[in-house]
Amino acid sequence: MEEVSVIIVCMHGPQEHLESCLQRMLVMTQSALQILVVAYLWSRDDEERFAEEYPEVTLIPSRELRGFAENNNLALPYVQGRYCFIVNDDTRMDEPVIDKLVAALEKLPQEAAAISPAIYFPDGKLQTCGRGPWSAWRYARHYLHWVNEAKRSRWNKIRRSGKGRLFRTYTLNGACFLIKTELLKGVGGFDERFFFTPEDIALGHKLNELGYTVWADSRVSITHLAGGTVSTWESAIKPARVRGSLIFYGEPFALKLFIWCVEAARWIKNRKNPSARLVARNVMKTVFSKKTPKEIFRKFKV
Repeated sequence: MEEVSVIIVCMHGPQEHLESCLQRMLVMTQSALQILVVAYLWSRDDEERFAEEYPEVTLIPSRELRGFAENNNLALPYVQGRYCFIVNDDTRMDEPVIDKLVAALEKLPQEAAAISPAIYFPDGKLQTCGRGPWSAWRYARHYLHWVNEAKRSRWNKIRRSGKGRLFRTYTLNGACFLIKTELLKGVGGFDERFFFTPEDIALGHKLNELGYTVWADSRVSITHLAGGTVSTWESAIKPARVRGSLIFYGEPFALKLFIWCVEAARWIKNRKNPSARLVARNVMKTVFSKKTPKEIFRKFKV
């Protein structure tokens, strides 16, 4: 049996990021791998060509409209490894990330469920290394860009002077983490009520509520390029993302009103930016909606 099953969701076809991610992973990793690529909205030609070029990869077609949670869960029935490594296709390894995370997780107490590395942007700035609990108040501050996940805290112990450490954190970043397969399957994978967030945060919260622990290792790092195709759909993605977050936080009226007011201010401010005004307008139109995030995304996707 493979030690680690890797799940990568890739949209629109086998692009440069995916191939780079796979090549570096195969070169850097000694653990026995089962690699599962969810081919989200690929053409049949791309599926066939990729299968010929990467026979060691199991390709899972995803031809319907699905979000991050659904696409990752689509791979779960195929997972055979003791551990499951969830990773974005736009990541780059410069060290044996999987091997190091497996070694670290195996040294932790039995209740340890998942572990993530330090995640950096291409310019070397830290994106995140551990995440604390998320509340409606924290989300509101995040909405105003007042939350810095790279700031050192109880839940985020970044490297200092080239040194790192293994520490307990609270929740996860969907760009990259390793989790025990039996636990991921035991909780039913990602919560499919969400579409473009906060399914990773919700998974971490659920693990903690069930008595498991989540960890981070700042001695291990991966680069997350962040961005790409999805950003061109922001007028559909952001309303769906906001709706998912509201569901996660229990849909408090005060939070909905706060978001509506922020977006109204952004709509007024961006008079010369039609794209930004469209995003703000779409969020305003749906912040009090009862539709699912997927329904909202489908409504605004051009």
